[in-house]
Amino acid sequence: MPPMNDDHLFKKLTAEPDVLSVSQLNARARQLLEDVFPRIWVEGELSNLSRPSSGHMYFTLKDDRAQIRCALFRQNAARVRLAMRDGQQVRARGRVSLYEGRGDYQLIVDSVEAAGDGALRQAFDALKAKLQAEGLFDSERKRPLPGHPTRIGVITSPSGAAVRDIISVFGRRAPFIELVIVPAAVQGREAAPQLVKALERADRARFDAIILSRGGGSLEDLWPFNEESVARALAACQTPTISAVGHETDFSISDFVANVRAPTPSAAAELLSPDRLALLRQIEQLQRRLQQRLNERLSRARLQLDGLRRRLRHPGERLAQQAQRLDELEMRLRRAVDNRLRQRADRLQYLQTRLNTQHPGRRLQRLHEQWQQLDQRLPRAMQQQLKHAHTRLQQQVQALHLVSPLATLGRGYSILLDQQGKAVRSASDTRPGQRLNARLHDGTLAVEVVKDEPHTLSLLD
Repeated sequence: MPPMNDDHLFKKLTAEPDVLSVSQLNARARQLLEDVFPRIWVEGELSNLSRPSSGHMYFTLKDDRAQIRCALFRQNAARVRLAMRDGQQVRARGRVSLYEGRGDYQLIVDSVEAAGDGALRQAFDALKAKLQAEGLFDSERKRPLPGHPTRIGVITSPSGAAVRDIISVFGRRAPFIELVIVPAAVQGREAAPQLVKALERADRARFDAIILSRGGGSLEDLWPFNEESVARALAACQTPTISAVGHETDFSISDFVANVRAPTPSAAAELLSPDRLALLRQIEQLQRRLQQRLNERLSRARLQLDGLRRRLRHPGERLAQQAQRLDELEMRLRRAVDNRLRQRADRLQYLQTRLNTQHPGRRLQRLHEQWQQLDQRLPRAMQQQLKHAHTRLQQQVQALHLVSPLATLGRGYSILLDQQGKAVRSASDTRPGQRLNARLHDGTLAVEVVKDEPHTLSLLD
């Protein structure tokens, strides 16, 4: 929880009643401490360590000017790997609180580690994250171990316990494998440069595999195997590598970079040394399988030989078969040639017929006959066309006569025309004394308007 500012703290304090009981005061103080302080790390000297039967641990952290009480409860104490003792410099992580029963200001601890190891652990985690991001731990880049190595390089201290364990395992399981010790310091400031040179030298020696090993120790003792230079030299090796550093619970950067991580030096030797008795049993099994396969192969060969003997015939029979085959092929060839010649003759006759059909003289003769036929058909077609046109003309004249004004005049009607030749359509269009022309069926009469009186015509007149 984020710390409160001064104004909020002042308001919280002034909001309390004027008189508090001791328990109320301690409860308020504990709440304020837990609200203000986040989870923190505190480094100091361990003292007054006590372990009651409850499983909890109580101790004091101090420096040259102050001290603070600490409580490590059972569920968190079970996860602490450090063997805690008075006078030890440690780093404790926890939250600030207050024990209300006594009014003691204290630190509720959930993790404890040695002060020196803590710095190394941070460096270890930082380098591990960096190399992992670069892909040095990826399984795709790691090489498989050889199945049956004959020559192995061991990079370790020639006087350490690790080299004795490795030699013992190989002597017991696979004494026929050649071991070459590549000496290097495995502890101290000079260890990392020597390990890098030893890896480069062993990789150039073309071993079947390389074991990088040392015995157990503290994190500081194992630190050369957590150096970045050693990790990069290990990653650059073209030879399959095994990292066997420390005990089974110890992990180093070399374990993650190497092709295979072995929990102990002896386990690394067992990974690369096939068991001699197991190899003998495997060889015996392979010998039995080989003998069985040979027997099966010989049986199949005998069967094939018997089959070939039954199929083997006198050369004369073979020649007779070939002669019969030759006669058959000759007859087939003759039939094929005859069919081919017959097809060519039919094709030639077809082309000759087409050529005669397409001859220019024949084509001119056909065109001349077509011209004569058309010349004979033309007068008949013209006469028929004229007759058809005359008939249509008569029909149209009759139709025109039926609607013609002259036909109307023939039935006794007339048309009055003024002097300009326009038809008089109404009596109102005339005046007395006006001269008009009356158009009849067979001529024209001059008439004069004498009186303009309305007159009603009947359809019966």
